[in-house]
Amino acid sequence: MNKPATAEQPSRFPLRELSLCLALAAAILAVYAIMGGAYSTRMLVEAACYAILALGLTIQWGYAGQFNAGVMGFVALGGVCAMTFSVPVNEAFWASELPFELGRVLLYALAAIVLVWGATRLDRLGVPKTLRTLIAVVLALLLYLVVISLLRGVTDEIESRVGFIGGLGLPTGVGWVVGGALAGGVGYFIGHICLGLRSDYLAIATLGIAEIIKAFLKNSDWLTRGTATVSPLPWPTPGPGELGFVMARSIYLVVTALIIAVIFFLLHRAYNAAWGRTIRAIRDNEISSAAMGKDVNRRRLQIFVLGCILMGIGGAALTSFNSIFDPQGYLPLNHTFLVLVMVILGGPGNNLGTIIGAVLVYLIWIMSEPLALYLMQLASSLGEGLGWVDPADMQSRALQARVLVIGLLITLVLRFAPKGLLPEKVKHHG
Repeated sequence: MNKPATAEQPSRFPLRELSLCLALAAAILAVYAIMGGAYSTRMLVEAACYAILALGLTIQWGYAGQFNAGVMGFVALGGVCAMTFSVPVNEAFWASELPFELGRVLLYALAAIVLVWGATRLDRLGVPKTLRTLIAVVLALLLYLVVISLLRGVTDEIESRVGFIGGLGLPTGVGWVVGGALAGGVGYFIGHICLGLRSDYLAIATLGIAEIIKAFLKNSDWLTRGTATVSPLPWPTPGPGELGFVMARSIYLVVTALIIAVIFFLLHRAYNAAWGRTIRAIRDNEISSAAMGKDVNRRRLQIFVLGCILMGIGGAALTSFNSIFDPQGYLPLNHTFLVLVMVILGGPGNNLGTIIGAVLVYLIWIMSEPLALYLMQLASSLGEGLGWVDPADMQSRALQARVLVIGLLITLVLRFAPKGLLPEKVKHHG
């Protein structure tokens, strides 16, 4: 008996992927030739950190259709962990009674959370749900006022006597890992509240939470020094003072590239496994997935937390490289919108496309300023013979041109490549 023939799809030569990689490599070489090794290597390290952030967003938005507009908040959480765990210990703080006082207040806060949580379970004792909710809300407000008053008294003492609590003096990599864990933990808490929302409502909720995180870090001088900033932050690799700018930044680039390679490998395996197929099925048709017995809420929460973890790691790596923690430096334009543009350009759900999009968009973002300044100076020199007046503060005007260029770029992409340079590839099993 003859066996039925099975149609196999021939493997496609990745011409488009190879062409994009070669074009990106040529652009990077051109930047090196124009701007020099030190500047260009720094740009590549920052682009690699942004690629980690973009991978976190592409699995949330591309894999599961979750539009997270609060990337900035998770980047800040990674940054504060990188700072807290790596900067030297503040001996003046630990030699005083302030750690004991701060710990006591934090225990009060933990007890208050437990009490409020217990109040939300009073309906199990026969208390009507309306009365249970009222008791929980009133108790939460009263306990919040008590705890915040106690905390403010301790933090005022810390700021007046020792400045801020300082760091832990641990290896920088520990801060990166904890930053990812903290961002994932906060994402887990947010997910229970916000993942029931859809599309623009989820975006508004995550954007508001990101602003809350930024405001907390900015006003917590006892923890982060607030607007005074904390610097310099140590690197996980030898710094420029030991090896020089080019070599030190090159080693840092290797570290971030290895992190991206590990993340890419794990995401590729997960995407093509049963877990990835389940996530995409939920994204495409949540109702039918639930009817087939899939735990929709659990899977959605998993993907949201995983994306937040990557954002925390990327934020920690970026903060350590910049060697300064400045709560005011976390801006929605730089740490949310720019990452969104990277994912849109590369292709939501395509890991390789996201990495290419991240590097390409960051290259355009950085190089648009000197290019705009050069064009302004050229136009000014040509206009001298015509009696033109030189525009004031051309440097500032050139800096603002970056927003124009990115806006034009995203418009062109949405018009001519709405699915990105490398659209998501979904294998169909017959």
